[in-house]
Amino acid sequence: MNTIPKVLAVTGGIGSGKSVVSHCLQIMGIPIYNCDNEAKRLNNTHPNIRQALCTLVGNHVYLPDGSLDKTVLSQYLFANTEHTEQVNAIVHPIVKEDFLQWKQHQHTPWVAIESAILYESGFSNLADKVITVYAPEEVRLERACRRDHTSAEAIRARMNSQISDEEKCKLADYTLYNNGNQAILPQILDILANLLCLSRK
Repeated sequence: MNTIPKVLAVTGGIGSGKSVVSHCLQIMGIPIYNCDNEAKRLNNTHPNIRQALCTLVGNHVYLPDGSLDKTVLSQYLFANTEHTEQVNAIVHPIVKEDFLQWKQHQHTPWVAIESAILYESGFSNLADKVITVYAPEEVRLERACRRDHTSAEAIRARMNSQISDEEKCKLADYTLYNNGNQAILPQILDILANLLCLSRK
């Protein structure tokens, strides 16, 4: 009889290095469910999301080729703060359902879910343990501007829409420091050793 995997959540602010940590975990044998990537996939493919977004925004929210028009959706989201809540109420439950189905097909003691909005989305309720990847705001800002080729003002606006990293650290079981002064790998190995002990209990 297969054991249901426990769930390790990986979160952190924009530019903190969540994806780097997730990649390391995957190399070490922990399957990763990336909420951002999977939400983008589901936005394009899930019929319930398509129907709900068309009802909410209009049929023009999808392009003739069937893919989501990100520009139209972004304009809708930024027009009113309530719009974000409306769209999230459509997308988040389906992403959660998709994750639970994905988890059923994994055969490892632990799986991981990566989400920048772990607490805002309610995905934290899925986790047995949580890692917050932490880096100072200025470090994250520099990384995100370089990665996304966008302005500091735009990145700050996105940062301000999320729970602060300091608050995420308080809520997490583990804090992994990715500030450039501390090596990531030894910290990950320490966390994995702790998870291994928990799996044996």
